[in-house]
Amino acid sequence: MVATDSSWTARENDSSDREGWGNDLGFMELLDHARAGDREALGRLLQWYTNYLTILATTQLDRRLRRRVNPSDIVQEAMLEAHQDFGDFRGTSQGELLCWLRTILIHTLHRSFKRHVQVQKRDIRREVSLEAVSNRLEESACNWAGILAGNEPSPSAPMRAREGAVELSNQLSKLKPHYREVIVLRVLQGLSFDEIAERMDRKCGAVRMLWLRALESFKASEDQR
Repeated sequence: MVATDSSWTARENDSSDREGWGNDLGFMELLDHARAGDREALGRLLQWYTNYLTILATTQLDRRLRRRVNPSDIVQEAMLEAHQDFGDFRGTSQGELLCWLRTILIHTLHRSFKRHVQVQKRDIRREVSLEAVSNRLEESACNWAGILAGNEPSPSAPMRAREGAVELSNQLSKLKPHYREVIVLRVLQGLSFDEIAERMDRKCGAVRMLWLRALESFKASEDQR
């Protein structure tokens, strides 16, 4: 293990807390240290994407499957694999790292589906091919990025939006779980209030009120940044 530069660690902790990954210099410095064998740098680098991957994993699991599979457990398994296989990552940008991590998450989800679908009742069996998992996950990632992309014409807008989605995911992680869930279901997955009510096992009117409170809570957390 490469010895950690304490002054570098303090500097990175301070700047990342204030600005996230708004400055690519911080990302590249962590990446360089991680590639040099600094396990602390690698841990901090990958930790930044945990909430993003958790939200993507959550979109792949319906309520019945989530009784057997916790999205956080799936992401933890994916992150363990990322730590073990980091030497295989050859990219130099945040976008490339995101793509690499999503690929690992796809394979982790596929293995989890194969383990758990076999014990599901016949009426809730589902397609678990790797292609199916990949398509669903990539669609979720694109939708998530699209929330931020808007009508920005720049060719780099989609990549910046996807990276911005990571920061948005980290902000959502600060909300109460049911607030976060209703925002993800409504905004990311585009479900109607009736569909959300069925998914969350609540009345439609209660879901609408929950949605309004979730938006207020999110706005308040944004104002405190």
